[in-house]
Amino acid sequence: MTVLATVWQSLSALLAGWHQLKVIIERPGLVSDDALHVIAGVLVQILFAAMLRRPLSSWIPWLAVVGTLLFNEAVDFWVERWPSLASQFGESVKDLLVTLCLPTLLMLALRFLPALNDRRRR
Repeated sequence: MTVLATVWQSLSALLAGWHQLKVIIERPGLVSDDALHVIAGVLVQILFAAMLRRPLSSWIPWLAVVGTLLFNEAVDFWVERWPSLASQFGESVKDLLVTLCLPTLLMLALRFLPALNDRRRR
């Protein structure tokens, strides 16, 4: 087996593992898939802001959400094969919009309405 084939198999196994982890989280059905996207988007934003020691008003934690989301959607396209590519693409666009909605609002509100985050004004 060539090195390229080994790398390809390892990458495929890694992405399939990520997808299986998502399935384990989604399948109990305690929370809808869309709600999980909303929660995950905000959690990723907060985690990256904390890890990078950046405020939530910074573009960097928001871009981390975008990067994580694009990776996640790429994995979905890599692993899943829907009968209709248009339906799969539409679901992916919906996931992008739902996931980015709250992180975007949070970042913009803290950036352009700083009084929301100013304890001294209370």
